[in-house]
Amino acid sequence: MRSLTKSAALALVLAATGCSDPVDKAAKARIFSPEDPPKVVASAKEKLPPEDVADNPQVSRRILGMDAAEVTERLGPHFFQSTLSYEWAGPNGNNPVKLTETRSFRAGPGGVNGDFHGVLENSRDQGLEVMRVKGQVFARNRYGPYRQRLRDRGMAERTRTELTGAIRDFDSLFQGRIKLTPAGTVTHEGRTAWKYNVSLGAPQEGGTPKKMPAAFTPKNADETTKRRANFFTHRLPRSLEGEVLVDSATSVVLKARLDGRIGVPQEKTPEAAELRMTLESSLTDIGKDPALQPPQDFLPDADKPQGIADALDHFGIPRTKAGDSTGTPGAAAGAPEPEDEAEGN
Repeated sequence: MRSLTKSAALALVLAATGCSDPVDKAAKARIFSPEDPPKVVASAKEKLPPEDVADNPQVSRRILGMDAAEVTERLGPHFFQSTLSYEWAGPNGNNPVKLTETRSFRAGPGGVNGDFHGVLENSRDQGLEVMRVKGQVFARNRYGPYRQRLRDRGMAERTRTELTGAIRDFDSLFQGRIKLTPAGTVTHEGRTAWKYNVSLGAPQEGGTPKKMPAAFTPKNADETTKRRANFFTHRLPRSLEGEVLVDSATSVVLKARLDGRIGVPQEKTPEAAELRMTLESSLTDIGKDPALQPPQDFLPDADKPQGIADALDHFGIPRTKAGDSTGTPGAAAGAPEPEDEAEGN
């Protein structure tokens, strides 16, 4: 009995000694600590003084490039809409090519994990639509039926980011040269906002340029690919104007109007060209719950699209099943084989 008591006491001493190890304590603290919130939630709590946008490039880049998830965390439910126009023209303004793109995004309550509905359409009758309601995702092209998307992990979130990233894309295409100048305060949707006039800033100064590897050039590239590569390599912003309204409470861009031109010098490419871009965007219905509901009619998620198989059925062509003969198509079943010709003929 005494030996059992001594063994139990020794076990307690060893356990106490093990628990006092600071490494073990730190490990247990990590294991049993609450899970860290998503990165976007932490970013939304960061204070970004809107009055510092003009003087602090880091703050201006954060605000202009703010992700849709962070905007929802900061503002709550809202409706975002933007119109982007592209107009390509030759060196003398001849043969212009125009495209207008409309993006709309409606966010419900729940922050980064809340419901949303996004639509993208353009003047060439193309588009897509994505909806996430109560964790379920539905998507379709402009005129097709909704289809439930159970296994496209991250597809809805990526689309949300692309739909609401018009200002970020504009700034990137103009090589980060959006210059903001304070112009007082205004009221938008009943909220106080800092107004900034937009102009074309000086090229960004960098350190000693590093020698980069040669750009990959695909073999037998078509002319369209070559022109696109030349544009992105040699593009030169020429003009930019507009205005941006930044919410004083959340540092979210409430409204923006941008108008700029980008050119490609003729000595850099066989075909000089100029691109004019315009952007109109605004946030409305701030704080209003849209009460999104899933579509009434939708197709179930499918393991494999049946496009080819459906086409075969439509034209009455039987499908080949496992175990069927792989002989020459069209050969009659059971037809006798042709006799060999006599030798010498």
